[in-house]
Amino acid sequence: MSDIDVGAGFFRKMFGGSWITQGLWAAAELGLADQLAAGPASAEELAARTNAQPGALYRLLRALAGVGVFAKDSQGRFELTPLGSLLREDVPHSQRAFAIMMGAEFHAAWGELLHSVKTGQPGFEKRFGMHFFEYMNRHPDRHHFYDAAMEGVHGPETEPVLDAYDFSAFRNVVDVGGGNGSALSTILRRHPSIRGILFDMPAVADRARAALADSPANGRLRVEGGDFFKAVPANADAYLLRHILHDWEDEDAIAILRKCREAMNASSRILVLEMVIPPGNEPGFGKWLDLMMLLVAGRERTQNEYEALFSEAGLRLTRVIPTTSDVSIVEGAQAVACPDRKYSESHILNSR
Repeated sequence: MSDIDVGAGFFRKMFGGSWITQGLWAAAELGLADQLAAGPASAEELAARTNAQPGALYRLLRALAGVGVFAKDSQGRFELTPLGSLLREDVPHSQRAFAIMMGAEFHAAWGELLHSVKTGQPGFEKRFGMHFFEYMNRHPDRHHFYDAAMEGVHGPETEPVLDAYDFSAFRNVVDVGGGNGSALSTILRRHPSIRGILFDMPAVADRARAALADSPANGRLRVEGGDFFKAVPANADAYLLRHILHDWEDEDAIAILRKCREAMNASSRILVLEMVIPPGNEPGFGKWLDLMMLLVAGRERTQNEYEALFSEAGLRLTRVIPTTSDVSIVEGAQAVACPDRKYSESHILNSR
């Protein structure tokens, strides 16, 4: 096989990635995996259950069977594979919500990547006419999918983080922007001596408060609503920011870190959980996630970029701890001197 044939095959495979994303989205929206949980079914049977056209649905099922999501048996019926089972709604680490989010709003936003690359402006905002978070607040039905998607993607990271970092020295932990509280709940279950505060926007906090009412750690877990650009709960031993800073460009990320620094005491630690982009040309999910964050006015960062953010916020980066998942733990503490320095764009840009 010639180099041209190999190259053409590579690009054909790459171009087909967006087709597979759309196929997974359609299957997730129709709930096909949940329909097949009870056993194999024909395309005609599934079409009747999901209000789809039988012939078109067969073509979708056949294509997804070709990538291992479903399988067709000798009778022409389709069944779930272990891979496809992750598209069920009721399984641990379900990917259904993530498939819906990637195939719907974010697929449309990716169509604006060229705009973002040429202007530096968020493609999501160009496509939908508002910032991503404003869109989510205005569409609570879609926010539900976003919350579930983040849990499906980031949920498996929690145990590796707890294996890599010793939380036992802390008496209290604030999870800043902690969403549904799953990460903080896991920390409290692993360490019965720790008390925690889940801090997020009031609407998110209300949802989390209701969801955590029956949690075994509920007696040690308090939920507070607020705005982390204004203030966060004070005097905790540790401030956890899990996939928060990557949602924001540098100036806003520094503002969040400064509010954490203002709330910290001399011995507090700040723990940023993010994908730290490595140097060099090695492939990495974080490099592609960084492009997705470009579409929503965020970014993934290198260790040097985190050092610059921390310095501007009056913090010092103490260490970066890798985990067996894609995320690392970027640990920081108060700097020896914490002047309220003005944000210096050139300082950040020169670190890149």
